[in-house]
Amino acid sequence: MTRPDAQSRKPVMMTVDDDPAVSRAVARDLRRHYGEDHRIVRAESGPEALETLKQLKLRGEAVATLIADYRMPQMTGIEFLEQAMDLYPAARRVLLTAYADTHAAIDAINVVDLDHYLLKPWDPPEEKLYPVVDALLEAWRAAPQHAIPHTKVIGHRWSARSWQVRDFLARNGLYYTWFMADEPAGEQLLQAAGEDGRRLPIVITEQGDPLIEPTDAQLADKLGLASTPSQEFYDLIVIGGGPAGLAAAVYGASEGLRTVLIERTATGGQAGQSSRIENYLGFPDGVSGGQLAERARRQAEKFGAELITARAATALEINGSKRTIRFADGGSIDAHAVILATGVAYRNLEADGCHELTGCGVYYGAAVSVASDCKDEEVYVVGGANSAGQAAMYLSREANSVTIVVRGPSLEASMSYYLIQQIEQNPKITVRTCTEVRRATGDGHLEKLTLVNNRTGDTEEVTCARMFIFIGAAPRTEWLDGVLARDAHGFILTGPDLRNVCGWTLDRPPHHLETSVPGVFATGDVRSESAKRVAAAVGEGSMAVMLVHRYLAES
Repeated sequence: MTRPDAQSRKPVMMTVDDDPAVSRAVARDLRRHYGEDHRIVRAESGPEALETLKQLKLRGEAVATLIADYRMPQMTGIEFLEQAMDLYPAARRVLLTAYADTHAAIDAINVVDLDHYLLKPWDPPEEKLYPVVDALLEAWRAAPQHAIPHTKVIGHRWSARSWQVRDFLARNGLYYTWFMADEPAGEQLLQAAGEDGRRLPIVITEQGDPLIEPTDAQLADKLGLASTPSQEFYDLIVIGGGPAGLAAAVYGASEGLRTVLIERTATGGQAGQSSRIENYLGFPDGVSGGQLAERARRQAEKFGAELITARAATALEINGSKRTIRFADGGSIDAHAVILATGVAYRNLEADGCHELTGCGVYYGAAVSVASDCKDEEVYVVGGANSAGQAAMYLSREANSVTIVVRGPSLEASMSYYLIQQIEQNPKITVRTCTEVRRATGDGHLEKLTLVNNRTGDTEEVTCARMFIFIGAAPRTEWLDGVLARDAHGFILTGPDLRNVCGWTLDRPPHHLETSVPGVFATGDVRSESAKRVAAAVGEGSMAVMLVHRYLAES
C-alpha cells in the first residue's frame, strides 16, 4: 500500500517548571525564537509533562527538546528526564539549575545522558539560551526520531489476531505502521498507552486513541469505515464486495437504484488479495487486486452506492415483495431485490497441526501485509491455480525460496500458461508435483512441514517459516440453507440450472442469474458452474443489475 503524505506537524519543544512565572518566561523566550517552526508545550510538574508526552507519542508527534527544572516537588527534573527517555529517547535533554545545583547537573549527565545544563537566569537569551538550543536542535535534526502520525498496530509476530487486524486494515486501504511488542519502538508505544503487552494487538488511531484487542467492527467504526446502513429500505442490496459485488454496486447506483453493498471483511474478495492480475482486460502491465478493488470502490461511491464494512449477513427472508437481510448483530435491512456475490473461501488443509498454527505461519491466501514479512525465509505455497502462482511470484521478491506444492502431475490443468512460464523462469521458485502436506509442526509458530509423495508414499521433513494455502473453493452459503436451491457442493443454482428444482413459483422461467427465489440473484464464484475468473465475475455483476431492472419492471 502506498504510504500517504505525512501530515505536516511542527516538532515539539517541551518545558517543565513548577514555578508558573518561570514556566511562562521559558515558553515565551522559546516561542519568540522558535515558534515559527516548532510547537512550544509547557507543563508545571513532572507527572503532568509525562502524561502529555504519552499523548504526543500515541498521536505520532515528534519531540525535539525537553527542558526541565531540577528542583520540582513530586518529581525532580532528573527523574522526569529519566522517564521521558523511555518515550522519546532521541529528544535532546536540558536541565535548568541554579548555581548551587551544578553538582546535580553534572551527576545527571551520567544518569540521563544529559545533553546540556543551563544556569538560571540566562539573560540575555540571545547569548545564553538560543546558541545552546540551536546546537541541540541541529543535532536532533541530524538524527531525528521520525514521527509516526498514522495508525499504529502493536502485536506479536506470530499472533493470529495480530495478523487478522493487519489484514483487515490493509485490505480496507487503511495505512498503518506495524510494531512488534518486544522491540524498543513497540515497548515505547505500549508504555504510552499504559499497557504491559499482555493484551494484544493494540491499534492506536491517528488521534492517539488506543484500541485494545479490537474487533473488526470496532476498527471500522473508529477508523472511519461505514458499518451501519443509512436507510432501512433500498432498491438493491448487494451482499459481498468482490469483483462481482463491486460491479453490481457500480452499475446499480449509476442506473439510479438505491444501492447498498454489505461486506463482512473488505472489498476486493479473493481477487483483492492478488499481488498482480496480468490477464484482466485493459491492464497490459497488470494490476494488483488491491488497486483494482480500490478503484472499483471509489467508482461505486462516486455514483452514490453505500458501502458497509464489517457486517455479516446471517439470514435472507422473503416477505411478499420485500427481501430482508438480517445481520449477526440482530439488525436488518429490506429491499426490492438482492444480489448475492459472497464468493468462496479457501478450503481447510486437512493436515496435522495446520489448524493450531493458522495465523502463526500458516495462512489461507496471501495478504500483502504478511507477505512483506517473508524476507530471507523458506516459504511454501500449496495449490496449483492462478492465485497460487501469483502469490508465489510475489513472495519470491523477498523470500529466500518459494516451493509450490501440488497434488497433480503438473500445473497445466489449473494454471494459466503465462503464469507457468513466469514460474519456470524464476530461479527462486521450485514446483513439487504429486506432493501433499501431511503435517505442520513448530513451537508457537510454523517451523517444519512433512511432505508425502502421493505416487511413491515417500515422506520428507522440510524447513518452512510460512505456508500459504490456496486449495479448493468453499461457497459461503450455509446461511442460505433452506431458502435457496444449491448444488451438492453448496454453490447457488441459477437460471437454466433450476430446471427440475422445486420451489419456483412464477409462470415465467427464472432469469439467467436469478435464484430459486424471484428477485434474488447470484453472481461470481458463489454461483454454480461460474467461470471463476475476475473478468467473468465483473461481467456477471453488471448483467445482474440489468436483470434486476427487468424483474422490477415485471413486479
